[in-house]
This record gives sequence, structure tokens and C-alpha cells, in this order.
Amino acid sequence: MKVWTFVATILLTAATAFAAGPVDVLGLWKTDGGDSQLELFTCGEKICAKIVWLKVPKYIDSNDGPVGRTKVDRKNPKPALRNRPILGLQVVNGLTARGSNRWDKGVCYDPETGKSYKCKMQLKSHKRLEMRGYIGISLIGRNFGLTRP
Repeated sequence: MKVWTFVATILLTAATAFAAGPVDVLGLWKTDGGDSQLELFTCGEKICAKIVWLKVPKYIDSNDGPVGRTKVDRKNPKPALRNRPILGLQVVNGLTARGSNRWDKGVCYDPETGKSYKCKMQLKSHKRLEMRGYIGISLIGRNFGLTRP
């Protein structure tokens, strides 16, 4: 009897994870390493994200920027955008739902390099989200993990 209860619990948990919808990914997510937090939100029928918290919001090394000043998007390829604060910066745009727990066809921006990538994401569990930024095809890229804070 205990075995069947255990199996039923596992199946229900798996069904819940695979039945995830857009609402399940909305809200705050902490980056692996804990250096920042993103807020995922709807933008029309798509998903977008912005940086809402930084562990170190000001420059602490003069090689990066003026010590004590708020971090800005200084590596942006467009000079007119280089003074935008990192806090509040929208870094994910246009992720489109593709099934119950997958989104793709988005664009992710990395303010540390000033580069944009195609991106997709998958909800692995209620507390784990995996994004993948890539160039061309998704085989050429890297994963970016997020967890619920």
C-alpha cells in the first residue's frame, strides 16, 4: 500500500510539472550563483524579464566603472544606451509559448558583454527554470539556470 501511495505521489508531481503554463514562470527568479534576480512578466502574449536585484549594484573596481556609482549598461553596442542602469534593464524579450512548459523564439541580452542571443527556456520544476542563449542553432550556446528565491 505504501508503495502505491509513493508511486501515485510521484506521478501527480510529474503531471503538475509538465502541466505548467505561463503563470507558473511569472515572478521572481534568482540566477545561479545568486548575483542577481530577474522578474519574469508578460509582455502581450509573450514572456519578458528584467533585472530587479543585484548583489553588487555599484561598481567596486575602477576597471569596471567609477567606484561607488550605480552599474550601467556600459558595454551596449549602441553608445546612446550605455548610461542605462542595469537595475530595471529588460534582458529577455519575446519568449513564445511552445507547449506547456517551454518557450522559445526570444532574445536574451547579456549586459556583461553587451551581446544579444536567441533564447529559449524550459520550466524543469516549480522551483527550477533553465534558459538557453545561443547563436544560430541551440547546439551552439550555454544554459543559464534560475531558481525561485
